[in-house]
Amino acid sequence: MAKLFTPYQLKNLNLKNRIVMPPMCQYAVETGDGMPGEWHNVHYISRAVGGTGLIIAEMTAIHPDGRITNEDTGIWDDHFIPAWRHIVDEVHRYGTQIGIQLGHAGRKAEDANPPVAPSAVRYDGEGYKEPHALTTAEVEQLIQAYGEAARRAVEAGFDTVEIHGAHGYLIHQFHSPLVNQREDEYGKDLPLFGERVVQAVRAAVPADMAVIMRVSAREYVEGGYEVEDIIETCRRYRDAGVDLLHVSSGGEGPARKGAMQVGPGYQVNMASQLRDALQIPVIAVGLLDEFADAERVLEEDQADLVAVGRAMLRDPYWAIHAAKELGDEAPVPQPYLRGYHK
Repeated sequence: MAKLFTPYQLKNLNLKNRIVMPPMCQYAVETGDGMPGEWHNVHYISRAVGGTGLIIAEMTAIHPDGRITNEDTGIWDDHFIPAWRHIVDEVHRYGTQIGIQLGHAGRKAEDANPPVAPSAVRYDGEGYKEPHALTTAEVEQLIQAYGEAARRAVEAGFDTVEIHGAHGYLIHQFHSPLVNQREDEYGKDLPLFGERVVQAVRAAVPADMAVIMRVSAREYVEGGYEVEDIIETCRRYRDAGVDLLHVSSGGEGPARKGAMQVGPGYQVNMASQLRDALQIPVIAVGLLDEFADAERVLEEDQADLVAVGRAMLRDPYWAIHAAKELGDEAPVPQPYLRGYHK
């Protein structure tokens, strides 16, 4: 059996295979109110039909001003629970588990007026506004908002929650010395905000629910941190209650020339480094489009799970096709079986 198709268990997570669909913003909320709709139903449920082991729904805002754009999903109020519950229930029908990524875009919130950030440092990109520097009281309100969002995720039936601490969004902004220039305790101790978010989320979910955190293991900008620097930050997150790290990179600004060498599996070594240093399970991600590349990550014991993003946008049945290619029994739904007979 290909390792991609071996089961995986971590706390309450009991996955039928090691294939993860990572969070990918759809920018598909036509009403502008943050409510997931028909597009999201089809998008997520079709990947469950396609055999994915774990789906993590797109970055979903814990505050209206935390959306990247007004076309993004939200979970800042209880009225979002029924729509998310419908998606969760339908995904479960096909034997797939599902989580939701809780996030706040911070200074990268394009439609917020103004966006907020640890400090009044504008993101270096066309069209971005100068952010409002959060007061200490506002920081603590956002920590509480993460906890409330996690509570709603539990009520909607999600199997896990992922905290977004990567790609230049709010938690990343706090633990990045390039952005966090505060003078209060959240500036003197850069991981403190993320640590307290983890604690708030951990307190809001059942003890046996796995909590995932996505981190950028490396920044590619001048003066940005490296993997060795983020290890101690992730140690704090682990000790606060994170069970699984989802390891990506970048996002804090345009990469300096030659710093970012993109190719199949280009972030896997970073995931492996964090796994070894912290003795924590990891999800590896980064252009693992080819079945053999994804399988190799597991065969070489570099990660516990493999996330397939863009390839799964192109092919909702990536998991079925991987099983066919790798010689495993493919999880083809009964209504589609005749499409796979020679």
